[in-house]
Amino acid sequence: MAAVNKEKVSRWKKYFPLIHELVLRDIKVKYRRSFLGYLWSLLNPLLMMLVMTAVFSHIFRFDIENYPLYLITGQTLWSFFNESTNMAMYSIIQNAPLLKKVYIPKFIFPLSRVISSFVTMLFSLVAIVLVMLFTRSPIYWTLLLFFVPLLLLLLFCVGMGMILSSLSVYFRDITHLYGVLCLAWMYATPIFYPLEQLSDKMQYLMHFNPMFQYIDCFRSLVLYGQLPSGTTLLACFLASFGSLVIGLLVFNRLQRNFVTQI
Repeated sequence: MAAVNKEKVSRWKKYFPLIHELVLRDIKVKYRRSFLGYLWSLLNPLLMMLVMTAVFSHIFRFDIENYPLYLITGQTLWSFFNESTNMAMYSIIQNAPLLKKVYIPKFIFPLSRVISSFVTMLFSLVAIVLVMLFTRSPIYWTLLLFFVPLLLLLLFCVGMGMILSSLSVYFRDITHLYGVLCLAWMYATPIFYPLEQLSDKMQYLMHFNPMFQYIDCFRSLVLYGQLPSGTTLLACFLASFGSLVIGLLVFNRLQRNFVTQI
């Protein structure tokens, strides 16, 4: 049994350089012919934060302490989720010519898209640090655990990417419907407004919103200096590993006919 497991590990190891190259390619393509290049990973969340802070602090007047930091923490995690799952959704379709010519494990394509978005998000964390310094936010020891919700969110996005990339091969309407779903999901998640703004029924439903749980966990560590509640952590773990297991099962079931469908 041990020999079989070692053989499987060594077989997959040889594809690590390919994943590395695909991640680098995605990042380079994203900033190709851009004068500021990788700086956009820092500037984009800051500019979005400034615009949304002006709108929701002065026009809609949401009374949230340290609103810029509240906003950019939620916005950064949501942007990663939105970008990574959308990129993963098209990964099999866009690599159809390559899949028809040579054998490559198909899961590598959605996986590399999610990882490349994750790397971009890590650059964006510098923007959060700058906002913390500018607003003179207190630095809590819980900040050392910031990676926990990010890694759990990464697993969730990998699972979602597997599901979307496989379904989009058979049902191209998914690519259009998902954009509408993401828009509705974003407004249903307290990213730029407080949870208390919602009705009691909607606040209860937030317990079943994975993105709210990840954002709430991240804000607890970074913004409030508190350890997330056991309920929040459990919800994050269940959503991450549930999404990953379902994603792998769906992808493994549907990938057999990818070549004939693309």
